[in-house]
Amino acid sequence: MKLTNAQIDQLYKFTRKHYVYFYDVQTELVDHLANDIENIWKEYPNLSFEEARDKSFKKFGIFGFMDVIEAKQKQMNKRYRKIMWRFFKEWFTVPKIVTTITVFLSLFFVLKIPYSEFVLLGALFILVVFDLIKQTIARKKQKKKEVKKEKIFLLESMIGETRQGFSAITFVNIFNFVNLTRVSFSSLENYWLLLISFSATIILILFYVTAYLMPQKSEELLIETYPEYKLSQNL
Repeated sequence: MKLTNAQIDQLYKFTRKHYVYFYDVQTELVDHLANDIENIWKEYPNLSFEEARDKSFKKFGIFGFMDVIEAKQKQMNKRYRKIMWRFFKEWFTVPKIVTTITVFLSLFFVLKIPYSEFVLLGALFILVVFDLIKQTIARKKQKKKEVKKEKIFLLESMIGETRQGFSAITFVNIFNFVNLTRVSFSSLENYWLLLISFSATIILILFYVTAYLMPQKSEELLIETYPEYKLSQNL
């Protein structure tokens, strides 16, 4: 006995009811449940769809789908890091290496200016305000998708969450370092300025990659990661 399309749809709703919100994880679980239900029917042909479904669900244990969700998150974390590293490495190849060197040298010469710490704090404040506006717009778009119950993929969620987390941690730590240490950068030796400029350049590149480049290319990354993504967008 094969499951009908209506029963497959019910399985999607069932996984969502059990706190599985990402479409790719739902699909994997629905495939597993559907195959298992069909096998259960071979052994117990008189069971109803709901009874066979519940019998299959019990095999996941007392924590339900949580173990599967955690395993998929770990798997996607590895993929996310590979994607981020791929974009990051591009900044050290031609022609982007020119931009990287320009940013590095600009930071170095700015740090040599008297009271450069105040210049950095001012630039950081402007960047924070701009990023908060971008995050607010992104959250509204995500909220609309949730309200409309559109398909949300795990990688898509991770791109948004990592962007917000990285921005918050980076900005807070830089602000605290500049403000609390009260270091006069212009009085430091050149090797310290070079080290600070290099570190700041790395942070800026990571910020740009996670906060802007990956979100901009999210559609392309989702199609690359999920063969079913493009099909789901056309439904």
